Amino acid sequence: MMFDDFHPLSSLVTTKDTNETNSKNIKGYFISINLDTLILSLYKDGSLIRTYPVSGGKANTPSPIGTWKVVDKSDWGEGFGGSWLGLNVPWGRYGIHGTNSPWYVGKSNASHGCIRMNNKDAKELFDMVPHGTTVSIIQKNIPFRVLKSGDAGSDVLMVQKALKKLGYFHDWANGKFGDNLKRSVIKYQKSNGLKVTGTVNKALYDKIIQQYKDMLIEFE
Repeated sequence: MMFDDFHPLSSLVTTKDTNETNSKNIKGYFISINLDTLILSLYKDGSLIRTYPVSGGKANTPSPIGTWKVVDKSDWGEGFGGSWLGLNVPWGRYGIHGTNSPWYVGKSNASHGCIRMNNKDAKELFDMVPHGTTVSIIQKNIPFRVLKSGDAGSDVLMVQKALKKLGYFHDWANGKFGDNLKRSVIKYQKSNGLKVTGTVNKALYDKIIQQYKDMLIEFE
C-alpha cells in the first residue's frame, strides 16, 4: 500500500459510521480505535468480538490519525506492559501497548502518541492479531496545536498533502515539519497576503484545508 492511500485526518475522511461499515468488508482481524470515546474495537470477519478501553496521545503529542498496518510484534519492557504492536507510521515509532500508568486508560488521552491499554488487554490483543492487521485510528474532536518546524504528525501530513495539491509543496509528504515545508508555508503566506511566520495556526490551517477541499470538489 502506498503512503498516499492513507487517510490522515478525520476532518476529511474517517467517521464512526464509515469506519464501522469498512470493518464489515474486511476478512480476518480489524482494529478500530476511537480516541473520542477511548474505545478500541476488535473485529473478526466483520463481526465485533472485543472492546477495550484505551488512552491516546495528548494535544501536543497526538496519535497518528489514519489507517495503518501492524508491522511489528514484540515483547517489550515493563513500562509497555510487555506487549507491543508496532504500526507503519512514517514519521515516528507508534504502536499499541500496555502501560505502567493504567489510571489514564479509558479516562483521557495522555500518552506521547501511542495507544495505551491495560496490560492484560494488551496481552490478549497481542496474542490474537497477526502481522498485517489493519488498524484505523479516528478522532473527530482533535485538539489543535500550532504547527512549526520539528513537529510531526497526521496534522503536519495533511498540511503537506494540501499544499502539494495547491502547488506550494514539492517534496514527499512524510508528516514531518522540516525546512521544505516551512518554505512552502512562507510562500503560501506571501502569495495570500498573510503575515509571514513559517508556522501554521488554526486560521491558516483552516484556510489551507478549505482550499484543498474546494480543489478536490472541482476535480470530482
